Amino acid sequence: MKKVEIFTDGACKGNPGPGGWAALLRMGQHEKELSGGEADTTNNRMEMTAVIKGLSALIEPCKVDVYSDSKYVIDGITKWVDGWKRKGWITASKKPVRNAELWHELIDVAGRHDIEWHWVKGHNGHPENERVDQLASDEADRVAREETAAE
Repeated sequence: MKKVEIFTDGACKGNPGPGGWAALLRMGQHEKELSGGEADTTNNRMEMTAVIKGLSALIEPCKVDVYSDSKYVIDGITKWVDGWKRKGWITASKKPVRNAELWHELIDVAGRHDIEWHWVKGHNGHPENERVDQLASDEADRVAREETAAE
């Protein structure tokens, strides 16, 4: 299996509001940046989308180290998701799991790979996290500008 590192981040200008996501894929010396945005979204949705898009870009099963500064994503996929599945996608507080469609998509794309999940502290000088943070923020700004221009 090929070994890949994926660094991800999401950003939102307002929550909800215009948002952006970014993923940096690295295999050896090769790197690829992915990014995009949505008009009316949340930070958690953008964090999840970044991981989904990064994993979806891999064309064959890989050994992957995923790095995210989102406790929501890391804890969700490593701790909470099995309980949600058992309880029919209902939380401990008896409410439907938020972003369930994205959790289903993440489970699907993650299942193709051998993944180790890593939480990194955001805005703490981690070079790749700072890089994807800037890309995601730039995308959120772009979406916000497009919304303003359309008004």
